[in-house]
Amino acid sequence: MVNSWRELEVYQNVCALQQAVIQESRTWPKEETYSLIDQIRRSSRSVGANIAEAWAKRRYPAHFLSKLSDSDGELQETIHWLLSATDCGYLPSDRAEALIESAEHIGKQLGVMMNRHKSFCF
Repeated sequence: MVNSWRELEVYQNVCALQQAVIQESRTWPKEETYSLIDQIRRSSRSVGANIAEAWAKRRYPAHFLSKLSDSDGELQETIHWLLSATDCGYLPSDRAEALIESAEHIGKQLGVMMNRHKSFCF
């Protein structure tokens, strides 16, 4: 039994992805600081934040599901920014592929949670 959102495997995977995104984006051009870098860091951070918020809403299944859906939306945005960084030549395609693969795995985990959302609720 999971007692906290911090114990969720999906949350731990999100934290690893978030840190990898931050690490990769440190080498990107300074002119991207307030556009691409800020956007990808915000979206990758929001995935986990929405999982934490969802956990707090477990008393209300529809709210729990909604926050999980928000988390998945932020994850898809993160994938978009990874692809943009690759297209701009800031992120090598092999690194992008690994990060996107990780994000897609997280997406599947979120999908399972959404399909079984009532089992997480009181």
